[in-house]
Amino acid sequence: MSSPACIAVTGFDSGWGPALFRRLLGGSPCPRILEIDRHPLLQDLEQVESVPIDLSETDSDRKLAEVLTQNSVEALVHGGCPAFATRAEETNPESELGRVRALLRAADQSGLRRLVISSSTLLYGARPDNPNFLTESHPLRGHPHARWLAARIEAEESVRKFSLEHPKMELTVLRIGWAIGPMSSHPVSKFFSRSSVPTCLGHDPQIQFVHEEDLLSVYERAVCESHPGTFNIVARGVLPLSTLLALAGKQKWPLPPMLLDRLSGLLPWGSSPDKPSAFYDYLRYLWVAEGERGWAEFGEPRYTSREAWISFVSSARMSQYRS
Repeated sequence: MSSPACIAVTGFDSGWGPALFRRLLGGSPCPRILEIDRHPLLQDLEQVESVPIDLSETDSDRKLAEVLTQNSVEALVHGGCPAFATRAEETNPESELGRVRALLRAADQSGLRRLVISSSTLLYGARPDNPNFLTESHPLRGHPHARWLAARIEAEESVRKFSLEHPKMELTVLRIGWAIGPMSSHPVSKFFSRSSVPTCLGHDPQIQFVHEEDLLSVYERAVCESHPGTFNIVARGVLPLSTLLALAGKQKWPLPPMLLDRLSGLLPWGSSPDKPSAFYDYLRYLWVAEGERGWAEFGEPRYTSREAWISFVSSARMSQYRS
C-alpha cells in the first residue's frame, strides 16, 4: 500500500497529538485525518476531522468500524501508551485492554489494511535476572504488583493472535521506552522534575529514553509505510540514574526499598491501589531494551538517551526561568 489517503488516530487526546497531526499532514499527498477519541482535541486544522467515540463503550467497535468503512480509512494508529500508568488505568487496569480489543474487532469488520499499536518496554518488567539488553523475543513479565501492566500484556497477546489470524493486514506493535523531551508531561517526567528525587538505596540502574521527536518520526513512518512486526523503540545509549540526576543538578534522596514501598505519597500520581514498588523497581533493577531491530526498520534516532534527557531538563529550566 502506498501512503494512505485517509488515516485514523486514536489515543492521542493529549501530549504529542498535535505534533503527530502536523507531521502526518506534511506528507505528499496530504492525507485526511480522523481524530477518534472520547474527547477529541478539536484541532484547528482543516484536514483533521474529530469523531467522538468512547472505545470503552460496549458497541464502540461497531461505531468505529462504520466510521472506518464510510471514510475508506486505510491506516489506523493507536497511542494510549503513557510512560507509566495514569490514575484512571490504575483504578481500572483493564481499560486499555478493552480499547485494544475494540480496535481489533473494528479493524476486522472494516477490512482495515494497516494498524499501528503502541506498547511499552515496561512490559518486559524490571527484574534482577534480566539480561543486559531485552530483545523483542524476551518474555513480557511485567510486575507482580502492577495490574495495569498485566492487562497491557494481555492486550499485546490479543494483538499477536489477531496478527496470526489476519496475515494480510499490516500490523505494527511499537514497544516504546520512556519518551521524554520538551513536550513531555506525564507521571515519569513530573517525578523527575523534582529538585530532590527519591531513589532506591544501594541501587543505580542503567536508564534509557527515547526522544519524543524520534518517537514521532517512528509513528509517522509506521503509519505511512509498511513496517509489520514488533519493535523496541528506544534511543542509543544508557546512563546510570545517578549520572542523569547529576547532569540535571538534582539531589538524590536514597531510601530503603521497604520504606519506599510504604510512602505512596511520594509518587507523582498520589495514592494508588498498586504497591509503589510497581514503579520504584524500575529505578532499582535493569530493564534496558535492545533497539537494533527498531533502528534498522525506522532509521537511526537523532537523539541519544543522554541528549533526550538534556533536552527535557533544559526545557524545564527554561519554563521555570520564564515563569
